[in-house]
Amino acid sequence: MIIRIDELSDVPIYQQIRNQIVMGISSGDLEGGEQLPTVRALALEMGINTMTVSKAYQLLKSEGYIMTDRKNGARIRSNIEQRGSMSTANRTELKRIVSEARLSGIPKEEVLKLVEEYYGGV
Repeated sequence: MIIRIDELSDVPIYQQIRNQIVMGISSGDLEGGEQLPTVRALALEMGINTMTVSKAYQLLKSEGYIMTDRKNGARIRSNIEQRGSMSTANRTELKRIVSEARLSGIPKEEVLKLVEEYYGGV
């Protein structure tokens, strides 16, 4: 999986890394047990600070998407807990996206079609 960073985005780089790894897990591009690059290797490859990658990995670990240890590095968790609910932050982000779609004149059916496409791709 290739991680692409948008340096012009308002989204912090560590969050962009986190988001792309989560989308990779959801889409099946990253599978349970799969080894992630070391912090140093990913930082070098992307031309960013190691602390940025470390912050992304720490966030992914705290959210239960990856596991880390000194011997094996970072790996995708094989058994990601399915909470059955959405975080407040994600609800707020979804509300923002839906609001922007509505203000842009995008029909509700089109938004629902996109949600179905993205959710069905899992």
